[in-house]
Amino acid sequence: MKQNTYNIQLNYQQIISLIRQLKYEERVNILKELKESTFKKRFKKLLDSLKTNELPLDEITKEVEAVRTQRYEKRK
Repeated sequence: MKQNTYNIQLNYQQIISLIRQLKYEERVNILKELKESTFKKRFKKLLDSLKTNELPLDEITKEVEAVRTQRYEKRK
């Protein structure tokens, strides 16, 4: 069976109204699609929010080495 495709213009409230008319499973599918289609942008936003220049690499390296030393000592 061939499906026809139509282009229509809907405003935000019309889209919300249509979504509210859908079955639960259809809403879940739309939610999954929205999550997938916005993942890259959301992930980039998260990474950008975590960027900081407050910790220099040498301080991070010192802390990593201290933790490694502690773990090594516990295994003895």
